[in-house]
Amino acid sequence: MRLNRTVLTLLVLSLLLDGGAAAIATAEAGKKVLRAGAATSNITPWLGEAIVGNWKTPPAKHVHDELHARCLVLDDGAVRIAIVIVDSLGIPREVFDEAKRQIREHTSLPADHVLTAATHTHSAISSYWRNMLAPDKDFSDYQKFVARRISDCVRRAINNLEPARAGWGAADEPRQVTNRRRFAKPGMSTPNPFGGQDQVHGCSVLPELVKPAGPVDPEIVFLSLQAVDGRPIALLANYSMHYVGEVPSQDISADYFGAFADRIQQLLGGDRLDPPFVGILSNGTSGDVDNTYTEPPGPLPPYARLRHVASDVAQGVFAHCQKLQYHDWVPVGMVQRELELAVRKPTAEQLLHAQEMLADPQRPDKFPHERTYAQRIMRQQEAPATIRVIVQALRIGDLGIAASPFETFAETGLEIKAKSPLKPTCTIELANGCYGYLPTPEQHQLGGYETWLGTNRVEIQASTKLTAALLDMFGELQ
Repeated sequence: MRLNRTVLTLLVLSLLLDGGAAAIATAEAGKKVLRAGAATSNITPWLGEAIVGNWKTPPAKHVHDELHARCLVLDDGAVRIAIVIVDSLGIPREVFDEAKRQIREHTSLPADHVLTAATHTHSAISSYWRNMLAPDKDFSDYQKFVARRISDCVRRAINNLEPARAGWGAADEPRQVTNRRRFAKPGMSTPNPFGGQDQVHGCSVLPELVKPAGPVDPEIVFLSLQAVDGRPIALLANYSMHYVGEVPSQDISADYFGAFADRIQQLLGGDRLDPPFVGILSNGTSGDVDNTYTEPPGPLPPYARLRHVASDVAQGVFAHCQKLQYHDWVPVGMVQRELELAVRKPTAEQLLHAQEMLADPQRPDKFPHERTYAQRIMRQQEAPATIRVIVQALRIGDLGIAASPFETFAETGLEIKAKSPLKPTCTIELANGCYGYLPTPEQHQLGGYETWLGTNRVEIQASTKLTAALLDMFGELQ
């Protein structure tokens, strides 16, 4: 009897440390318990490193707002998963894999139960390799730092696990998204770096560009977690808009993703709670979507536009939060696969052109970004013939989340949403790695920045293969 009492005492102490008295009461009642925990880790880099995301890479001189890894852990009593969204342009698979290795070492949480993704802020220093498809021999100091802080973030979120209620929903915010790939007026020249002509143009606002080449996805899908007493724990949202920018070129900033986290915390009354509330905005399928054609037009003071976008997105989510149905328990599931994709290689003509261009440092560009893409052509040639990428499908109640390691086009995300058995469904891009843009085969035929060899790096049918795999994986979660 003494031994039994000892075991019972240890069990009670364990539950108190890892879920509290409410979990004990619920367990005694024979009910299933959903637990949730959230945390953040600061990943702001030191000044002086090059800021990436634009054609030029100036050194960082100022931190406007801190960068973070933001984590949510969910446990339905049988399955535990973690979702980590990181303020970065993109993070290589190998860095995420190292973070997952550390998470496994310290928590026993399997790597295939962890979704990690970058937001795609263009105001951070690089976490990339020199060649996106070929890892360097060693991690940089910043890569090591980010991996460790992601691991710490998950460990802290697990420490914060408590009985929770989950609700999910969707809101529309069409005012902030436009397809930036546009058809040119007849007769307009749209040269590419390889000497050819494209049918569409990306990344520029010109009066000669009139008709969008693809759709947008205005939907904000979100998951809200509350403690059993109604205290907000975390909110994870997903919106398909590339980034906002209009940030001073040498500032470090989390862009509108960080501003959303601040604003949703304010709206939900989540300030200065214990444990702290965590607002998270992930990037959806926005490889061809930004807000360059939206109102208000023209230049605004730095940070004004991104705060405006963040506020509109947060307000849309908050309005729908007021009518959510919350569930004391929901099933949690996660499926992971690896896809092998062929790497695009330059033609003999493209390779010779690149070699000649780079052999003469004084040779001026004849075409837009000709030298930059000559360098990228050489990296494509040096890359392996195939790569293996991670794709994931998650279920949280009736909510579905897909994970893509590319800057994925909106039409791919819309197809996944339409065909997924879970409603609503969203796709988090730049997840578990970063391999460049992922146009559809049809968009490849039109050309444009996102399709150029060196911007897009994998086979033309890759988006079709990714979509088929994800939909099949959602079927496994039923």
